[in-house]
Amino acid sequence: MKNIQRTLILGCSLVALAGCGADEIVSPGTGGDIIINNPAPTPTPTPTPTPTQTLVTAAAGCPTIATAGGLVDAGTISGPTGAYRVCQLPARFTSTDLLPYIRGLVYQIPGRVEVGADRGFSSTGTTVTLTIEPGVILFGQQDSYLVVNRGNAIQSNGTAERPIVWTSRDNILGLANDNSQQQWGGVVLLGRAPISDCSTGVFNNGTTTNATCEGRLEGAAVATPFGGANAADSSGSFRFNQIRFSGFELAPNNELQSLTTGGAGSGTVIENLLSFNSSDDGIEFFGGGFNARNFAIIGASDDSLDVDTGALVNLDTVIAVQRSGTGDRAIELDSPNVADRTPSNALPQTRFQVNNFTFVMRDGAPQVIQARGGAALGLTNGVINAGTNHCFQIDEAPTLAALIGVDSVVGDCPAVDPIRGGGGNTNADVATAINAGTNNNFAFAITLTSNVVNGAGETGRTAFNANTRSTFFPTRTYIGAIQNAAALTSIFGNWTCNSSIQAFGSTTGNCTSLPVYPA
Repeated sequence: MKNIQRTLILGCSLVALAGCGADEIVSPGTGGDIIINNPAPTPTPTPTPTPTQTLVTAAAGCPTIATAGGLVDAGTISGPTGAYRVCQLPARFTSTDLLPYIRGLVYQIPGRVEVGADRGFSSTGTTVTLTIEPGVILFGQQDSYLVVNRGNAIQSNGTAERPIVWTSRDNILGLANDNSQQQWGGVVLLGRAPISDCSTGVFNNGTTTNATCEGRLEGAAVATPFGGANAADSSGSFRFNQIRFSGFELAPNNELQSLTTGGAGSGTVIENLLSFNSSDDGIEFFGGGFNARNFAIIGASDDSLDVDTGALVNLDTVIAVQRSGTGDRAIELDSPNVADRTPSNALPQTRFQVNNFTFVMRDGAPQVIQARGGAALGLTNGVINAGTNHCFQIDEAPTLAALIGVDSVVGDCPAVDPIRGGGGNTNADVATAINAGTNNNFAFAITLTSNVVNGAGETGRTAFNANTRSTFFPTRTYIGAIQNAAALTSIFGNWTCNSSIQAFGSTTGNCTSLPVYPA
């Protein structure tokens, strides 16, 4: 990468105003006169010269890591929040390493960066772990992305006060805006949990034993496999992370998301995740299975959540807000599990449940939620601000038969065909199945405030006990992701970033800027 130096000087000018002293008033009754005695005006001072100021000063150098070759000092980069030392990551982490937070330092992802090497379908244990400290900022450009290979792990755990920010070079330079996207790749977590769509190996159709089904990361020039037989596998921990302006196209029609998982097992922890302006899906899960909570998916240009190839995932407390001019579905759900797909009858079958969610859609999206391929869908305690879009489409009889249930979900769905079928399902069949749930209303008058906070209408709805569907889901008394204004701050307010698409009241600032922490 070329050394980039762009300095923005922030300054202020001082204007001093000279004021008058209090008027002296003599009562008319004492001598009949009113005397106003103002002091002479104070001379206007000479203006103070405008100071030259940056909020952050570049760190002196790069820290030492264990991986051979270490971090490469690539000079400095400057933007509205100051100057930063640029430390390039190695192409592959070969040793367990730590990226510490250092004020005035950012880590560059120069192209494809890997954590460890792929260790194979049947491997055990963890070879390389990359740990990232709270407050760290990492950036990429063009074809940059980070892959955690099978049998390795990441510990990217920020805090509510100091999230970890994955972003683009333009964001550091101050060139990104609330409609920017596709400025770098994204983060990929791969593991050894089962998947059901095989690039190599034998898929499990219920009779095949010792299945060796492996997938391949879409669009990667280097073969990047995932999948295995260990449902409890761990790809690490990913807490309090922002992923901004992602989705660079690796190959035609193959773009990365903010976060992509492939075969990540139940030992993987994902909590408090913001996806902002991904040019493809916000988040995509390929196979594997885990529980996750507190997702904010803002401004994705394709689907907010894309779940496929046997993923067994429960999500709790999810916000998805589309930009006005782009975005497809809030949920696209699929599984290679019907006769007209290849392979057919593949196991595991995708099973996806979402509890306490709020979806805010643009006009002109195809549907809010689409499920097909025999995937099993469960939705509880949700609010759908649908705009002009049909709320549900369920394709193919196996998908309808696999429906887990839709309960305590409301939406301002269109009067004509709010619920639709496809692939052999009639609209009436799908509507009957979805409306069999309890406490639903798809002709609901949305009263949300601050875009995602429950208003009087949502507050008046009866919640479903989602704990009966999964013990991961708490028992709550409200629908939607955000019960009230205080909850917006307490759940999402500190570790997210604000934009014209969705404001959280975040203390870390706007998505178009970088957070600046005290020294």
